Amino acid sequence: MSNMHPEGEIQQKLRMEDPSGRKGAVKRLALPVIVAIIVILVPIIWSTTNNAQSFQFKTGKAISGDLTITVGATGNLEPRNQVDVGSELSGIIRTVEVDYNDHVEKGQVLARLDTEKLQSEVNNSKAALESARAQVIQAQASLKAVKAEFERLKRVHELSGGKVPSKYDLESAQASFEKAEADLIRAKAQASQAGAVLESAQTDLSKAVICSPINGIVLGRTVEPGQTVAASLQAPVLFALAEDLTRMELHVDVDEADVGQVGEGQDATFTVDAYPEQSFPAHITQVRYGATDTDGVITYETVLLVDNKDLLLRPGMTATADIVVSRVKDAVLIPNASLRFRPPESQEGSTEEKEEGTSVMSRIFPRPPRHNKAQSNNENARNSGGRQQVWRLEDGHTVPIDVTAGVTDGIMTQVISGGIEPGMELVVGIMSLKK
Repeated sequence: MSNMHPEGEIQQKLRMEDPSGRKGAVKRLALPVIVAIIVILVPIIWSTTNNAQSFQFKTGKAISGDLTITVGATGNLEPRNQVDVGSELSGIIRTVEVDYNDHVEKGQVLARLDTEKLQSEVNNSKAALESARAQVIQAQASLKAVKAEFERLKRVHELSGGKVPSKYDLESAQASFEKAEADLIRAKAQASQAGAVLESAQTDLSKAVICSPINGIVLGRTVEPGQTVAASLQAPVLFALAEDLTRMELHVDVDEADVGQVGEGQDATFTVDAYPEQSFPAHITQVRYGATDTDGVITYETVLLVDNKDLLLRPGMTATADIVVSRVKDAVLIPNASLRFRPPESQEGSTEEKEEGTSVMSRIFPRPPRHNKAQSNNENARNSGGRQQVWRLEDGHTVPIDVTAGVTDGIMTQVISGGIEPGMELVVGIMSLKK
């Protein structure tokens, strides 16, 4: 044995590397693979054949009631008539006779300017007018004298048969008469001019007393006694007055997508931060055609009339308004969540889906998720205003109901047609998965 020939050793090695030896190794490796496959397939097959899995659904009731559709907008409260009172004259404020929140009447004195300079101008104008009137009287006297002389010469000329006075003397007398008439006209014009200057000075003097143009309340005051007012190119604003705060206006910006539903006469309610728990009534008086572009957002200013008899509301308050654009009476209403609900694929009852769901190969090699056709159809119906689907429970399974939806307030939707009755339970979601 120890002296084995080399050829024998070669043959023995060839027998060890025989393919039949590799086959045995493959068999030994295949056993663990088969066991692993069985371990994977048994749970899948068991879950496929065991149909004990079900869902616990959440439901909501269809009801009968009224539906109110609103459009939201924000804006600010303003007085119906706000007047800024200024001064046309420059000068020093001598007195200020009203303060913030004071109620004033039309014609009431608000402030007074120093009038020394203005009074001096009035006095000078009066003197100039008196001088001009004296010039008129003097011109009238001169005209009377010249006219008498001219009439005398004409009479003499007629009696003398045109011999005396000479033609030159007669023409000179006529020229003097016409000049005296012109002097009188000029004197009267100067008197009128002096009268106008006096009236202007008196008007300026009267404007030194600043009075209220309306009945209202003082919202703002920008002057103090002793302050200098310079009215050069623009009259400075001294007081801000609101005519009547018991009736105010709410100016809101309505989005261009909603303005088609908004019109004059519609009712609205609004809230302000000062009274978050209280709602105030209003109604639309004007929807303006002019657009406002704010960073590419187009809005239209809408004016609402507000009753503020309790004086709770103040100018400038920010308000959030809900404008009532539509009301539906005695309608069948369903929760919006019922229109959004889609049953799980295992509950939809499609034969094709059930066959795919129970296929072992589909469990091992699942297809990519397919588009939910029912959901797509419902979304298209919602966008186009056509028929949609809601679901009710029957023996633990979801059953579809075709409906035609109407208007919505964001919580409930009107049902125009379909087999929906008030009190019917509709599926709105899945609460849990149970086995």
